[in-house]
Amino acid sequence: MEGKVALVTGGTSGIGRDTAILFAKAGAKVVVAGRREAEGQETVELVRAAGGDGLFLKADVSKASEVEALIKNAAERFGRLDAAFNNAGIEGVWAPIIRQTEEDWDRTIDINLKGVWLCLKYEIRQMLKQGGGGAIVNMASIIGLIGSAGVAAYSASKHGVIGLTKTAALENAKSGIRINAVCPGFIETPMADRIFRAPAAHKYFLSCHPIGRFGKPTEIAEAVVWMCSDRASFMTGQSLVLDGGFLAGPNSPG
Repeated sequence: MEGKVALVTGGTSGIGRDTAILFAKAGAKVVVAGRREAEGQETVELVRAAGGDGLFLKADVSKASEVEALIKNAAERFGRLDAAFNNAGIEGVWAPIIRQTEEDWDRTIDINLKGVWLCLKYEIRQMLKQGGGGAIVNMASIIGLIGSAGVAAYSASKHGVIGLTKTAALENAKSGIRINAVCPGFIETPMADRIFRAPAAHKYFLSCHPIGRFGKPTEIAEAVVWMCSDRASFMTGQSLVLDGGFLAGPNSPG
């Protein structure tokens, strides 16, 4: 990644923050995007502490004008865009379909799925403008590969990301732009802390991971940086599962 420019949306905490730091350690200049400016600036300071050059740009990925401005400003600041991790997302309200509100459905889909689509749209345009080449990783989930009771909007959004990833990869393969998705199991992040607030939920989902623990943000970040590097040059249109054995066993929630 030496000398390349990488963008991380949702870079204010968790997997996004760790990925931004690892991009910097790999030699990339890093643009951190998110809605929370204070946390975004903290990530940039960590990027700089890792020896990298970083910039925070505030953006809501569900709004086309903000995503377009994000990519434009990133390219103007560093001259180009070589890699992107479309990581911004929310868990939404976990509830049965019959109790889920239209507002929650719309918000979850707008950020998790429409947001990835908008980022792809403007990232790909920028990469094509540069003459092609580049790598993009979208944040999906193991819940994008299975059904799970009570998480309809989240599951639908992540299934959508996987389909979107495959389509974008096919459309841009001949331009040298590789597009993949990462599908983590449950990772120790602020989002997971909210989901597992109830001890019973924590115990149950932990039991679904044969490895005996939840993942760490840096374990996902390592994979994302690799997928964006030339070492993964033959990989496109794929969904990489990192789940501690979750999908291999019979205990997946449903």
